[in-house]
This record gives sequence, C-alpha cells and structure tokens, in this order.
Amino acid sequence: QVQLVESGGDLVQPGGSLRLSCAASGLSLDYYAIGWFRQAPGKEREGVSCIGVRNTTTYYADSVKGRFTASRGNVKNTVYLQMNSLKPEDTAVYYCAIARFWYGSRCLEGTLYQSWGQGTQVTVSS
Repeated sequence: QVQLVESGGDLVQPGGSLRLSCAASGLSLDYYAIGWFRQAPGKEREGVSCIGVRNTTTYYADSVKGRFTASRGNVKNTVYLQMNSLKPEDTAVYYCAIARFWYGSRCLEGTLYQSWGQGTQVTVSS
C-alpha cells in the first residue's frame, strides 16, 4: 500500500525558513515524479514545485521561485522542500504527491498525480 507522509510544517516568522519532508512507503520514489502543492483556507490548491524522475528537472510556481527548492533526499525514499524567505502568503497546508509519468512543464497540475499525503501545516506569522 502506497503511503506518503509529510512533516516539517510549523509556525515561523516572516523571513524564516522551513524544510518539509515527504517520506514514502510501499514504493520507490526513484521511479516517480514528485509534486509539492499547497492549499490555503478559502483558496484553490496551488502547485508549488515539481521534480522529475532522477532529479533531472524541477519547476516552480512564480510565487515561490528563488525562495523554494525541491530535492530528492539522501535518505532513501524521502524528498524535501526547502522554503526560505517565507512570507505570510505562504501560509497553507502543504502536500506532496507522486505521478508515474513526467509531464514536463505541466507538472504543477495536481490532476496528474495519483497518490497524495495527508498534508502538513505551514503558518507564517509574526
């Protein structure tokens, strides 16, 4: 059974940093594209970042470009989202998801992903 578990969400002040983790069981993440998404209260889900198989290509939403970095971890079956220079508008529940195929620049579309984690809350506030 495939399971994705996010962790690392927290309350942080504006300008601060967090690193989210997504740990998978029941499969090898090496063979899947990974997406990071977020949903703030009252807003639609937004694609934040996506990373191709074997870490070859990454895409970022314009709203996080230059501040967030997605990577596959040294720990097996774990991926990360490093978030720097956080802003109040980054407040949301963050989710990781996996897709069996890589869709290139379309990878920020959530409908392309087959399995999702339960989410971790990130709150940016002073």
